[in-house]
Amino acid sequence: MTKPWLEQYPSHVPEHIDMQAFGSIVDVINKSCQDYAEKVAYVNFGTELTYKQVDQYSAQFGAYLQSLGLQRGDRVAIMMPNVLQYPIAAFGALRAGLVVVNTNPLYTARELKHQLQDSGAKAIVILENFASILETVIHDTDVEHVVKTSIGEMLKFPKGMIVNAVLRHVKKAVPAYHLPQAVTFSDALSQGAKATLESPALGHDDLAFLQYTGGTTGVSKGAMLTHGNMVANMQQSSAWLGGQIKLGEEVIITALPLYHIFALTANCLVFLKFGGRNVLITNPRDMPAFVKELSKEKFTAITGVNTLFNGLLNTPGFDALDFSHLTLALGGGMAVQRAVAERWKTVTGVTLVEAYGLTETSPAACMNPMDLADFNGAIGLPISSTECRVIDEDKTVLGVEETGELCIRGPQVMKGYWQRPEETAKVLDEDGWLRTGDMAKMDAQGFFYIVDRKKDMILVSGFNVYPNEIEDVIAAHPKVVEVGAIGVPDDKSGEVVKAVVVRSDTSLDVEELQEFCRQEITAYKVPKYIEFVDELPKTNVGKILRRELRTLFGEAKSS
Repeated sequence: MTKPWLEQYPSHVPEHIDMQAFGSIVDVINKSCQDYAEKVAYVNFGTELTYKQVDQYSAQFGAYLQSLGLQRGDRVAIMMPNVLQYPIAAFGALRAGLVVVNTNPLYTARELKHQLQDSGAKAIVILENFASILETVIHDTDVEHVVKTSIGEMLKFPKGMIVNAVLRHVKKAVPAYHLPQAVTFSDALSQGAKATLESPALGHDDLAFLQYTGGTTGVSKGAMLTHGNMVANMQQSSAWLGGQIKLGEEVIITALPLYHIFALTANCLVFLKFGGRNVLITNPRDMPAFVKELSKEKFTAITGVNTLFNGLLNTPGFDALDFSHLTLALGGGMAVQRAVAERWKTVTGVTLVEAYGLTETSPAACMNPMDLADFNGAIGLPISSTECRVIDEDKTVLGVEETGELCIRGPQVMKGYWQRPEETAKVLDEDGWLRTGDMAKMDAQGFFYIVDRKKDMILVSGFNVYPNEIEDVIAAHPKVVEVGAIGVPDDKSGEVVKAVVVRSDTSLDVEELQEFCRQEITAYKVPKYIEFVDELPKTNVGKILRRELRTLFGEAKSS
């Protein structure tokens, strides 16, 4: 296939990256901690950690994990929001040769149990706010070691003490739990300081992260992301951004959760490589507090999903911030809406640049040029060492402006799904091409555009929601006969979940069913709209016709 996009590449971007520059993520960590030792690496609630401290603390944490008897390749779950403990725990685990299992803190007991069982994690680092959920499932998992922490544990005195007191006693945000085997994060660091970190020789083929995703079905699967995958995406992103990056001087705002692949790579790792100052926002939903944090920083870069940018634009005081240092605003995870992008440019003076990727591609695959004058609606050009093509149902490669399934090949494409060879074979062929499930087209200049989604996945504020999971939960309600779940448009979240339900008892109402769902699934998966009907559209073999379901019931309303 011809590569018209090469003619559109920014002048500083190479067609191919140097994969041999770093043997592993650990090499990147070590180099940055040495090169930028006295620079601030991470900031949270006003407490700063230098690269030297990140080096010291992560080595201590890695040594602690090894002292527990954990061996190279063992899995360690990390379940926390954006706090200083996250990079320390993640880097410590990686430096010890372990595999990080990023775990959403909003998981219900059912979701957490599945991920811990499936990954075979032997240890977990968890924020105390979620420890009560862990308590209910830990005996059904392989988890032997628990490290607990609090929002305020790594913060300066008295800030940390005050934050913890408010959360525990005023907001009652820490439910009672009983995990007698748990040690505190501080104790783990103290114990690790008495041991020596043994640094295993890691290579590109070694597993670094298990990033759980629904893939093309509703079964949550762990995408196996190797050190090579992550190094590749760091190198690719660095090459793309490098024309405007000032090493050791960037200030990146990290509001998206680090357990999500977008922020993990783009913020935590890429800006680590740049020697940047990473400002961690623990609760971006508190928009007024978020804007207050932004007012304290001369930030040069920010990443987010459409809903985050829209939320900021609608928060009083945001338009009064100093944007004179801002050079990079990168949107991904879900489609950036033109109205949001145009308003962002008006308020900040900076173009909101859209990128595209998947958990399975570590994540970046396509990106728009950083010097884009205005929002163009495209997902961009394939980044360095990446090939993209659009195919039809017969796998024939399509031409300009023809719509088909987007496929990606490059060194950032995952190794496969953890212990699921059949699922891997569905999306990854023997030539290394990944079928994304997204319908796309390419224009004459080589820019790619997402047209629609082939899969039934619903995208809520950048998070994947799979109809099968929603349907399984709702179908378990004793008053439900059958259910179909679809996504409907939403100005705030892009999409939200709508359930179309056939009930056996007319006493079942929207509120009762939503409350039932809240007990089983994370809040953003709970149907915002529920419509009761007499029957669902189906094929002659009884399969729900989702396209017809969307046609008939695609309005954002409940019965």
